[in-house]
Amino acid sequence: MTENLEQWLGRAYPHAATAMLRSVSARDIVKQRVGFGQSVRPLAGSIVASPVLASWDPDPDYFFHWFRDSAIVIDAVRLLYEAGHLGSEALTHFADFVRFSLSLQALDGRALAESPHWRSKVLPNFVQYLRGTDLEMVSGDAVYADARVNPDGTLDISRWSRPQHDGPPLRALAVLRWLRALRSRPADAKLYVSAETLADAERLLRTDLALTALHWREPSLDIWEEELGHHYFTLRVSAAALNAGAEWLRAAGEAHATALRAEVQAIGESLDRYWLPREGFYLSRIMPSGITSTKMLDIAVILAAVHAGDGDGPHSARDARMHATLEKLERLFDGLYPINRQRPSTRAPAMGRYEGDAYFSGGAYYFSTLGAAEFCFLAAGAHARDTDERNAWIARGEAFLETVRAFTPASGDLSEQFDQRTGEQTSAKHLAWSYAAFISSVTARRAVVSP
Repeated sequence: MTENLEQWLGRAYPHAATAMLRSVSARDIVKQRVGFGQSVRPLAGSIVASPVLASWDPDPDYFFHWFRDSAIVIDAVRLLYEAGHLGSEALTHFADFVRFSLSLQALDGRALAESPHWRSKVLPNFVQYLRGTDLEMVSGDAVYADARVNPDGTLDISRWSRPQHDGPPLRALAVLRWLRALRSRPADAKLYVSAETLADAERLLRTDLALTALHWREPSLDIWEEELGHHYFTLRVSAAALNAGAEWLRAAGEAHATALRAEVQAIGESLDRYWLPREGFYLSRIMPSGITSTKMLDIAVILAAVHAGDGDGPHSARDARMHATLEKLERLFDGLYPINRQRPSTRAPAMGRYEGDAYFSGGAYYFSTLGAAEFCFLAAGAHARDTDERNAWIARGEAFLETVRAFTPASGDLSEQFDQRTGEQTSAKHLAWSYAAFISSVTARRAVVSP
């Protein structure tokens, strides 16, 4: 008997959960970076972007705790907990994640820069890949703008794109959602979550809200860590985090909520300027004067609405301008990728990042295609009173899931990309973000599709 979409999702969901959890507190894996003289054993609470050991041979080395990726993954762990797929182990993962995240504030790049010990272990042909004097500026809260750290809780000593300001707002959103989940299950919270963990979570949340409010006006690297400028994705998740944080503070009777509301309004006014009426889509970035970019139409805009996950007004999944942006992206990738040609009517286009992407195959991404599906299900949820509109969005979301299904091997394993010509998986294997995107997309579908 041919397996239908519902059956496939039911089979693939537990595999995705198990595969994603391999990246969480991966203490049984040791990464040897011989060129840098490092032996990295993850600490509890760290989340590696991929648990597969690689050294750009040809697969990329993703054995790092990225602030953005880890926030997305720990949020997916919450979804597994709320769905009953995980029990008390999910609460342990959250407590460890909070503890690990707070411990990073003790890192001091100045002391590391002044120490000759670690440099003596770096092989001569790897010295060119060491980061420069920017290491001296990394300490305290500034660690969280460093894009990533080693999962053993040490600073990344390699050259990488920095600063990155989407990590703190994404983590703030994840922590807030976890705190809400724990309030909804007081018995679990009382049994498995200590008062110290709750206090630490609130301390981490306050730190992330403060950093978000402080840095959103500054240029940073985009979600792909390629271009320095002002980015829709970073602004959108910053607004969502500050808005949710303000509500949390207001409920606690704290006057600081008013200041955060003012920042949210300012970000909203800034986001409105990203709409291009003639082109009919939301701009993904505004570059510094004199610098141009080809990444104006970018799936990051859709992912921003998905990860913000709030409201039904402008810049949400109900925004007609967001719908227009998704349509533009569908047409773009439908024309760019050979795997989209002559596809059956039941499948939507496989989605990439932006036109001209040259990273590995420069092809379709699982989290891009799954993000488009989740956006459609969120849009369906926003049209509860219009049955026709709701069903149309559900069908559209399921068409994206059918595409993911078509390019997922029988094993259920998900890498970062699948090639736009052959459909074969490329780039990092077992990408935790891919699995997290699958879990959140399925969760969004369950919210609008009757079992």
